[in-house]
Amino acid sequence: MILLFLKLILTHLVGDFFLQPQKWVKDKEKKKLKSIWLYIHVTIHIVLMFLIIWDLSYTLLILFIGIAHLIIDALKLLMQNKKTKRLYFFIDQALHVLSILVLSYLFKDNLEHNDIILNFTLSTHALLFIICFGFLTMPTSIIMKIIFSKWNISKLTKGNNSLEDAGQYIGILERVLVFIFIIVGHWEAVGFLITAKSVFRFGDLTSTKERKLTEYILIGTLISFGIAIIIGLMYLNLKPYV
Repeated sequence: MILLFLKLILTHLVGDFFLQPQKWVKDKEKKKLKSIWLYIHVTIHIVLMFLIIWDLSYTLLILFIGIAHLIIDALKLLMQNKKTKRLYFFIDQALHVLSILVLSYLFKDNLEHNDIILNFTLSTHALLFIICFGFLTMPTSIIMKIIFSKWNISKLTKGNNSLEDAGQYIGILERVLVFIFIIVGHWEAVGFLITAKSVFRFGDLTSTKERKLTEYILIGTLISFGIAIIIGLMYLNLKPYV
């Protein structure tokens, strides 16, 4: 059941964050249940589950999860507004994970005989690593954008010349490095990375003399490093049990 659950979580991660362009999200928010991308998005999830699990005996479970995903997404689109968009994003993700967990548990008696088939693919350790590593890339970047949507960041950074999407790639790289340093037991390297980033950022902060931009950079750094540390510790603590 653990291996199946991890495969379903991996599917959700890929389908919701890697294979869902921003234009789909905007179209769904505008047209709600009339948006064709809502149904394409759910279809992609179902196809991914079949591809990653690769066993037709799980068809009923996969279809139930697909229906649950459609219902959760539809309710979010109907209930959210500009003020509650951030809140419903996190509620939506929590409900998706909960639905996968509950449905996997309800179907466990009918699926135990397939555990050997599942184990011929990726091990639970490998899947856990892929999920943690993948979460620290695009999904965390999207989560941080949702958090920072409360403030007008473009106004704060107006006039600052930088490479396109450089901040996003730097954030992904630093989180991945922190995660790797933690799982190999080199916490001192995490401290060095934080110090190095602070030194490079010091020039930007002193030159702009903008308190709001300083606070934005500080919050972003703490959230980015904090998420990476939590995921690293979670991986180390879950690894013995999977």
